[in-house]
Amino acid sequence: PLRAANLLAGRPVYKVLNYSATGGNVFSSSGTMVPTTPLSQAPTSLHSLFVCAGGHPSQWQAPGMLPGLRRLARWGVRMGGISSGAYILAAAGLLGQRQFTIHWEHAPALIEAFPDLEPMRARFVIDGDRITCGGGVAPLDMMHAMIAEHLGSDFATRVSDWYLHTQVGVSSGSQRASLAERYNVHHAGLLRVLEKMETTIEDPKSREEMARFARLSTRQLDRLFDQHLGKSFLETYRQVRLDHANRLLTQSALTISEIAFATGFSNSSHFSRSYKATYGVTPSVARGD
Repeated sequence: PLRAANLLAGRPVYKVLNYSATGGNVFSSSGTMVPTTPLSQAPTSLHSLFVCAGGHPSQWQAPGMLPGLRRLARWGVRMGGISSGAYILAAAGLLGQRQFTIHWEHAPALIEAFPDLEPMRARFVIDGDRITCGGGVAPLDMMHAMIAEHLGSDFATRVSDWYLHTQVGVSSGSQRASLAERYNVHHAGLLRVLEKMETTIEDPKSREEMARFARLSTRQLDRLFDQHLGKSFLETYRQVRLDHANRLLTQSALTISEIAFATGFSNSSHFSRSYKATYGVTPSVARGD
């Protein structure tokens, strides 16, 4: 979008520079090589700096990166994070008392690593000199907002039209399909239970508690799970917790015991047995230990 803005404006409104922790050629997840300059050489006159990240940010060991980000933030550079870039900003201590978002896949790892931070479930968030975005196609929506902020909404619409981006998403838009779409379920009571499952992973609720929460009998609850999902209440709840555990295994630095606790299992042995029964390997093998 910034390149298109320059083209449509007929002048170099924006200049894009690429930095990395140590400079040199950096390979993206698709294998594309990007020449970069060391972050230590980034001038404090930068307007905005975006940390573009994917993969497993909790495992990154890039000397000088976090101090470099803090240095630029102190000089008033607008700091942003795309996809899991917000994790790096959090590690640098740059998201305290700020509203922000992160790709939903990386949110569990961030929450576990930084319990005082709570990402928003939004496509992108602009909070003063902090800009964060969930990634995927949402950066197009974010850039529309930034260009509109700088050059006006009419010009931003011209840029979006250039990319056939006619349905610009709002910042508060959801990153994921709704529960109804993900589970192909439209029963209000069952959806309430599924949502509660996803928000009570660390402290699982009993079948009876969930039935009362949804204003259903336990028999009705069992029938709904069987009819709409083809699984029992316990099977579904366990899968929700194991999916969360799998994300923590690949995205966080938590120990297996800590992950077991964070996903409501009584101990690491119980967790390991349940994980292997579902994924065919133990958590330690899945992590590559």
